[in-house]
Order: sequence, then structure tokens, then C-alpha cells
Amino acid sequence: MKSLYVKFVVVTVGIMILSSILAFLISNTYYQQKLKPDNDSKITKIAESVTTYINEQPEINLEEYFNHISSIGYQLYLIDGEGEDGYWGAEFRDKTLPSSTIEHVLKGNTYHGILNFPQETFVTGFFANELKNTIGVPFKHNEKKYALFIRPDIKLLFNEMHLLFGWLLVLTIFLSIVIVLFSTKYLVKPISKLTSATKSLSNGHFNVELDINRNDELGELSNSFLSMARKLEQMDDVKKEFISNISHDIQSPLSNIKGYTKLLENESISQQEKGQYVSIINDEISRLSNLTKQLLLLASLDRNHDILKKKSLNVGQQIKELARSYQWLVGEKGIMLSYTLPDVNFFGDPSLLNTVWDNLLTNAIKYNNPDGSIEIALEEKEDSIIIRFKDTGIGLNKVEIDRIFDRFYRADTSRTRTIEGTGLGLSIVWTIIKLHDGHIQVESIENEGTTFIVELPIHKHLMPSIED
Repeated sequence: MKSLYVKFVVVTVGIMILSSILAFLISNTYYQQKLKPDNDSKITKIAESVTTYINEQPEINLEEYFNHISSIGYQLYLIDGEGEDGYWGAEFRDKTLPSSTIEHVLKGNTYHGILNFPQETFVTGFFANELKNTIGVPFKHNEKKYALFIRPDIKLLFNEMHLLFGWLLVLTIFLSIVIVLFSTKYLVKPISKLTSATKSLSNGHFNVELDINRNDELGELSNSFLSMARKLEQMDDVKKEFISNISHDIQSPLSNIKGYTKLLENESISQQEKGQYVSIINDEISRLSNLTKQLLLLASLDRNHDILKKKSLNVGQQIKELARSYQWLVGEKGIMLSYTLPDVNFFGDPSLLNTVWDNLLTNAIKYNNPDGSIEIALEEKEDSIIIRFKDTGIGLNKVEIDRIFDRFYRADTSRTRTIEGTGLGLSIVWTIIKLHDGHIQVESIENEGTTFIVELPIHKHLMPSIED
């Protein structure tokens, strides 16, 4: 895949290379015309000052003096008229020097090797550590003729290149910015299209189209955006469906309450019938109350992340107490309930976590088969606790597994017989677990059963003792 990253790198590197070449050529011209003659003149003066000092000090020890000169950052080569020579300072990479040049200096002439070094295109000639790239000056010591060839150690003269590299850097940056201003338009154009699509989406128009015939990150982003648009459209449809369902869920019990209330006004009905009608009315009121509580809890969880009231609790004990409260319902359906719930302390909100266990257990009971089974297991690991609710119920298909935690979603009611729900319970479970920095997953086989697995991280540094 030819990614946007690669494209950007190629374009940027190309810009940098082009601007560097242009800047280098301009800087090289400046070096050849200005810096190179100045440098030759300066080194010539230094070489002449060295020989002048030798001439003024006839008793000077040349070995010691040249050691001193080399120690302050110079490379030296000395040869006399008899061919005896010596080197001081850093070693020359290339010690080739024509004999005619040596004879020229021994005759009293100055050799301008730096100025006359081959006029190459690149300024790198300055760095050439060659004996030919030196200044040669003559001198006499103890009636003996010498030719001294000297050049600075590159580390010493590096400061002299600051101006050159300064111009090189400034020109590189300037040319890069100018070229980038023209090339960025190509890179930004697809993003502009994506921005327009985002505005369209924000206005409620979910049917957006994008140019996604790309194999880079922008193409991937476009695909993700379209997927998000479809998801939002789906959520919008689900919300509309929820409003329809919730209206029915509210209207249905209200109609029943109204109808049975009118029946109670009939004085001719028996006491037994009155008792039945009152029981039905109470059931409908409980149904409405449960629906309202779920809506209020979900709204509270959405609005306020500080809703958690954390303290230490024994998770195993909490789930045991909940399981005992449902023993009558479990026995009524002939379900075998077993659990492995060791005492495990956790720092969380007891009320909200109890809502989680209650939802998962009631689901396992409601969607189980007669004479089925439910297994609850609690496991403590080094940095988390894992709780499993496993049933042998009707199970879920792949579509339902993918959407089971979606808000307002209800599974296929044709498979759930007379069971009804608001589609909010598992959304509440998911939200509470996320507020505790945990996660939940589902493993299910249709017509065989479902397992909900909850994992909650243990923040040991936040856990007070259970007595606290």
C-alpha cells in the first residue's frame, strides 16, 4: 500500500533535496568567490608569522616549536634542501606533493595550495586533508633552508564555516517553505472534501459520498468516515425505533391500567376478579417503574462521570446475596444455579456494580431454557478480577452479538417468546463497566447458550481495607 506517509516523505524529501542543491550551488559560488581567497590569505599570514618568529629566534628548538603549533590545531610538514622531512599534528590523508612545488618554496617563494586547490564544483574542497591543500612558506634556520607547509586542523577552522552553513540553512528553509506552499494544496484537497462531508453529516444528511479510490491513509479515513456515517444513520434509525418501542411500552401498561381501573368501577364483579385486576394493575405499574428507573439511570451515567461512589466491597459476597434473592425464580423455572465465588475485595461503586450483576443474572434466567443451568464464576488475577455468567439459554447470533450492547437495541423478539425488555439493560451494564475502566465481552452459540465475561482492573494503590 502506497501510504500517505510515504507520499508525504517522498514529496518532502524531494523538496529538501531540490532546495538543498540550489542552496548548495549558491553557497559554493560564495565560497569560491569570497571565503576561499580570504581563507588562503589568512593561513598565509599565520604561516609567515611562524617563519618570522623562527627567524627572530635563531636558537629555537624547531621540534618543540612545531609540537606547540600542532597542539593548537595545525598540521605541518617540514622539509629541508637535503630531503629530510617531518610531520607534526594530525596526519595528512594524502601526502603527495610534487617535487617542483618543494623546490619552488625552497627557492624563497610562497605556495598557495589552498587558493589554487582544484576548482571543484563543491565546497568540500575546503575539507580535503591533502598536503597539496596547504600554504608553503620558506625560511632559514642555522644557515639551512627549509620549506614549511601548513594547514589548519579542520576542527579549528570549522568556526570559519559558520557563515557558509548559516546561509546554506537559511536558503534551505526559505526555499523549502516556498515549495511546500505550492505542493501542500495537492495533499490538502482530499481533506477539504472530507471536511465538506463532515459538515453535511453534522446537518443530519447521512447519505454522503467521498472519493475513496485511494490506497493510503486518506482512503482508509474516508472508508472509516463512511462507516461512521452508516453507523450514525443506523443509530438514528434505532433511536426512532426506540421512541416507537418506548411509546408502546409506556402506552400499553397505561392502557391496561386504564381498562382494568374502569372494570373495577363495575360493582357487579366479584372480589376474586377485583383481586386479579388489582394484581394486573400492580404488575403494569412495576413495569412502568422499572422502565423509568432504567431511563433515569442511563441518563445519569451519561451526564455525570463523577456519579461513582467508590468504596471497598466483597464482590463474591455481593453476587452470592444477589443469587440468593433469585432462588425462588430459579427454582420456579427448574434452573440449576451454581457458582464459584471466593471472597475478593474490589474498590468500586457497590450500587452500580450490583446493577451489573443483577442485569446479567436476570438475563441468564429470562433467556434460559426450562431445566437449564447457570454458572457464575469469580477469578482474581494479579491486576484484575474476572466474572463469568454462563447460561444454557437460547443464545445469540452474530448480528445480535455485534449489537447487544447498543443502546435501545433489542434482540429478535420472535426467538424470545413472551419476554420483553427495554433494550437498555446491557447498555447500562456496558456503561458502568467502562466507568470502572473495565471491559465486557460476549461468547455465544445460538440455541446453546451465552457467556458474559466481565474484567475489572484492580487499582491496588486506591484500595483501602474493607473495614475502612
